[in-house]
Amino acid sequence: MIDSIQTVHTELLEGAPGNVGQVRECAARLMRYAKERNVTVFVIGHVTKGGGIAGPKTLEHIVDTVLYFEGEGSLDHRILRATKNRFGSVDEIGVFRMAPSGLEPVANPSALFMGERDNVASGSAVCALMEGTRPVLVEVQALAARAGFGTPQRVANGIDGRRLALLLAVLDKRGGFSCADLDVFCNLVGGMRVQEPAVDLAVAMAIASSVTDRALPARAVFLGELGLGGEVRAVTQVERRLAEAAKLGMTEAYLAERAVPHRVPAGMTVHGVRTLGDVLMRTIGPRRAGAAGAEPRRARPAFAGAASDDRSFDESTDDE
Repeated sequence: MIDSIQTVHTELLEGAPGNVGQVRECAARLMRYAKERNVTVFVIGHVTKGGGIAGPKTLEHIVDTVLYFEGEGSLDHRILRATKNRFGSVDEIGVFRMAPSGLEPVANPSALFMGERDNVASGSAVCALMEGTRPVLVEVQALAARAGFGTPQRVANGIDGRRLALLLAVLDKRGGFSCADLDVFCNLVGGMRVQEPAVDLAVAMAIASSVTDRALPARAVFLGELGLGGEVRAVTQVERRLAEAAKLGMTEAYLAERAVPHRVPAGMTVHGVRTLGDVLMRTIGPRRAGAAGAEPRRARPAFAGAASDDRSFDESTDDE
């Protein structure tokens, strides 16, 4: 184990340890040593403020695997994530917890990211994600509060901010929940980062729950990608996601109607839904969930004229 590559140097090259030439040559020599002796060599490198590996890009090209340790400084666990792997997938993650004896692997990451679900407040929803071949349950928390002044804030932690803006637009147009005058904050518990669209339904439901201040079922899991038309789309590996949810005591699941599996874990009820409005009707209630599939809202008039003048814009144009 080399800690770190920026401190290693060879006398065959001029220059101080850590410069481009020294890092490139030392990494190449270590690679040849590993291939000739058939041993594994771990090379630890410095990380820049932007999150990349310090030094020449050649360093990443030489090695077989690039691993990053992620996690907030205030948390006691770290996520090991691969960004390059010549021998397998880069979607796998490892979760470790800091103990007095050092880093220890977490056998059940879902329990770590879920926490207690006995007394759940509004704005909380659970989604089953796939990190490579491992299903992981993650709690999505959202908070919608009246904006104090100016343009409402949109703060996303763990998901793409542009994805959050898209889901807010779908929730407004297809679900009847307008957040135009509300600050919206969305967070994935445990410092997780998600790119998978399967979290869409959970994010939308968490926001709707916060807007109405009505808690969602504590033992329910939400799976599905949301389309711009408000439809709930199927996700992959539903059986594995549901099995992981059942292990942690989940008793309900909401997912796309055509994605309902033939075999359902014992003790779990799976609700097949078609649109976002269907999920809102079954969980939050019909009072605010009548937009998707109900009568469309009347469009506002293009121009507000006098009470006695009810001519349309086309008529006024013809008169002119």
